[in-house]
Amino acid sequence: MNSNPAFASFTAIALKVVAVILILSSLVDYATLLIPFDPTVPQWQVGFTNAIVDRGIIPMVGIVFLLVGYWIGNTVEPAGGGSMFTDLRFWAFCLASVLGLLFLLLVPLHISNLSNISADRLAEIDQQASTLEDQITQQEERITTLLGNQDQLDEQLAQLDEVIESGSFQGQEIPPEQVAQAEQLREQILTVRENPNVVQDEIEKRKTELATQRTELESQAKTEAFKNGIRIGISSFLLAIGYIAIGWTGFKGLGTGSGNRRRASAK
Repeated sequence: MNSNPAFASFTAIALKVVAVILILSSLVDYATLLIPFDPTVPQWQVGFTNAIVDRGIIPMVGIVFLLVGYWIGNTVEPAGGGSMFTDLRFWAFCLASVLGLLFLLLVPLHISNLSNISADRLAEIDQQASTLEDQITQQEERITTLLGNQDQLDEQLAQLDEVIESGSFQGQEIPPEQVAQAEQLREQILTVRENPNVVQDEIEKRKTELATQRTELESQAKTEAFKNGIRIGISSFLLAIGYIAIGWTGFKGLGTGSGNRRRASAK
């Protein structure tokens, strides 16, 4: 290690400058994450928590740089007595304690928000699935009714034949796209009349696909909530431990150091 006092002094100053920049830029970043401020919405709370936890290590690195800078500086020129409130380390320890408490409180809050969002998502999936099930049921009922009334079926086929041949409906010309749809509908009706089981099998297939899709979406929603809760919850808890340890240990060491300096000055 270079024992040049000038080099050590420069290193101490550089570390302090970098530390202050890291800490202040992190605080500014946290402040911008609050915009737009909407704490009553669980989705906003989850997004904010994800963002600050992912950036949570940066202020800690800045605080450590600051402490190392002070330590290197004291090896060159021991600090004299002074007010604790003018010492940047005091404010760094205050910040560490506040962040530690914040990250600790975020753990249960984040898990609760994820649980609420997951429940809402599952309810939404159930609602969408119920709507599609109703549509399939209505289609099945229409087909059953249609097959039970051959006269109505023949009348509809006759109307479709007229539309396809003339390209018009009730004397009004219709676009080629609708004519193509009429041809497709005619083929479907003929298929249903000739083999009703094909349609019933198709409906049952759609029901099975819908049930499978519903199960997959519910599983995906639960898995995403679980993964996010584990990742952010554990990271936030670890950050809380780190910040609280730095804050409390730092206050204890800072108070002891100030007492020693005061006793040394008295002598």
